[in-house]
Amino acid sequence: MVTTDLLEQARAGDGEAFRQLIEPHRHELQLHCYRILGSAQDAEDALQETLLAAWRGLSGFEGRASMRTWLYRVATSRCLNALRSARHRPGPRSIAPGLDPPEPSRLCDVPWLEPYPDGLLEGLADSAPGPEARYEAGEAISLAFVTALQLLPPRQRAVLILRDVLGFRTREAASILDSSEESVTSALKRARASLRRRLPPSGLAQPPASPDSAQARELVTRLTRAYETGAVDDLVALLTEDVWLTMPPLPLEYQGAELAGRFLTAIAFRQDRRYRLIPTRANGQLAFGFYVRDPQARIAHAAGLLVLTLAAGKICAMTRFEPAVLSRFGLPRTIPD
Repeated sequence: MVTTDLLEQARAGDGEAFRQLIEPHRHELQLHCYRILGSAQDAEDALQETLLAAWRGLSGFEGRASMRTWLYRVATSRCLNALRSARHRPGPRSIAPGLDPPEPSRLCDVPWLEPYPDGLLEGLADSAPGPEARYEAGEAISLAFVTALQLLPPRQRAVLILRDVLGFRTREAASILDSSEESVTSALKRARASLRRRLPPSGLAQPPASPDSAQARELVTRLTRAYETGAVDDLVALLTEDVWLTMPPLPLEYQGAELAGRFLTAIAFRQDRRYRLIPTRANGQLAFGFYVRDPQARIAHAAGLLVLTLAAGKICAMTRFEPAVLSRFGLPRTIPD
């Protein structure tokens, strides 16, 4: 009855009633938009468009599905529209003039990728997926998973998220996408095949490291010391032999500890640079705001955000993001040194 009363009040133009209706779903809808779009900023924009469309279209909600399912329909439609539109996505950014990085292993396929703060994950009303989900909640927010999603065609991406991440049944996914069950089944089959080529089978992926584990604490200590002292060899010793070093929106990607070490020496630690690290969490993974020390003043300037993927106590992927993302993690542009 409370929900029915709120719905009627919202339909009559009561903004507070509408807020109470949608607030329990806000964070999960934002995460849904992020998975589809790969950008935290684009996800925020899509969420605002979703809420506006829901407010304007509330009279069309007939109650045949739950309010949550209806909101997912609106959000998915807005995200697919964004992908179909001519909205400009940022392309690869050139490396600063005067720098001479080593030849990369490959070029980045997803230069618009952005990290997602764990603080927003804590606001989820219910992180447990539905009964037909194939991926655990932690696995389905990892950078590797979100990156792989971006390489799927938009409709396949939406179908896989709805079915295998959120656990909606085929009939529900078809309703959300305004499609047939046969079309959903076909798209899901193709999406699963594509994802299998890019990710380990579900259940075999490395689980997110607990920030309180002794292994994680030791790695953080050694990593921090290496960055603060400029000890590239000590940093490379923390990497797996097949580590990936990526840095969207820069297009360069490096595989292997030896090649990563050459890049770090030539670029990150050039001119005897030293850093300060501030721990945080992104995409369910260890992360750090990192700041380059100013040799002329007792201050350190933002250099970006590092997100680490761990395997067997070592770093198997290190992703560096631009300083602009730090504000989403409550981190400043400068810190005292």
